[in-house]
Amino acid sequence: MSNSSREINPKAVKAGGNLNLFEKYLTVWVFLCILVGIGLGRSFSWLAQKLDNMSVYNISIPIAICLFFMMYPIMVKIDFSQAVKAAKTPKPVALTLVVNWLIKPFTMVIFAQFFLGWLFAPLLNSTEIIRGVEVSLGNSYIAGAILLGIAPCTAMVLMWGYLSYSNQGHTLVMVAVNSLAMLFLYAPLGKWLLSANNLTVPWQTIVLSVLIYVGFPLAAGMYSRYWILRHKGRQWFENVFLNALSPVAVSALLITLILLFAFKGELIVNNPLHIVLIAIPLFLQTNFIFLITYVAGLKLKLSYEDAAPAALIGASNHFEVAIATAVTLFGLNSGAALATVVGVLIEVPVMLVLVELCKRTAFWFPRDPKKATLLDPRCIDSLH
Repeated sequence: MSNSSREINPKAVKAGGNLNLFEKYLTVWVFLCILVGIGLGRSFSWLAQKLDNMSVYNISIPIAICLFFMMYPIMVKIDFSQAVKAAKTPKPVALTLVVNWLIKPFTMVIFAQFFLGWLFAPLLNSTEIIRGVEVSLGNSYIAGAILLGIAPCTAMVLMWGYLSYSNQGHTLVMVAVNSLAMLFLYAPLGKWLLSANNLTVPWQTIVLSVLIYVGFPLAAGMYSRYWILRHKGRQWFENVFLNALSPVAVSALLITLILLFAFKGELIVNNPLHIVLIAIPLFLQTNFIFLITYVAGLKLKLSYEDAAPAALIGASNHFEVAIATAVTLFGLNSGAALATVVGVLIEVPVMLVLVELCKRTAFWFPRDPKKATLLDPRCIDSLH
């Protein structure tokens, strides 16, 4: 990277350009969608149950459709030649791998054990029966938290990269690496941390989630980008097609949230105190992992476009796989399953706040506009 690209532009205080009203108050819309989802789930529980039952290997078909429309607009904007370059850049990839697999699972155990196993233990002194064995509710919640901690995000993180105007090439590489790593590390790491004799990992769920949430939109994005650039030209692609597509990803995110909380809102409403108790260690874990990764990126002199996705990938979880595994291992109405649902409740609002923090602190880092422009022409505004 040239010295000029490492200089901090006084105008580059925040990544990205001017946001429209909808994007500016996205956090507000997210909270409204959560409330709408819970309300719909309680008012039309029969419909929510019917939609929730439309699944293959615990993967919800309605959610999968929404996630496709959330991922496709992001995928089609990526210059995939930059993903090849990102794969050859060892620092951000190594940082993300170390955080995801050597730090994050163990800090989750520490936070969960401290709060759910000790500090809040007097409030969680009841028990539940799981597969004929009596288990304390606190331990069941700890198990759910651990399942979240060992499941790095492979889908939603593309949305966080999109919103933070960071290097989607690096994000895409890490999605691929994490997807493969989960196939080999999720079961042994989960078995060890849970101290379970028989950890039944839903392999079909992991493989299908990677294929549906990442593979399909990736293939569609690559092919349509190639076809449009070849037959319509770059100007039409950027000025017409992308402009028409821009509201789709965020709209799909909001619809996904409505569906998720329509399906699982009953669990949340029926356990308000326990929701708060579970949320505290999950909230601290998310922010702690983000902080140490972001600071590490700063010390390693990564560009903002690489440091931001590294921190956001580390902080987020693949809650779909965690929920499916908790249901498979402990049952639909178990404390472990409830803990993974709480992961959904706090992750999206917290990650949106962290995305905003990234954009506002972008001037801390060297900037690499060539990587940023892969994502959205608006991100150039703050670099001129």
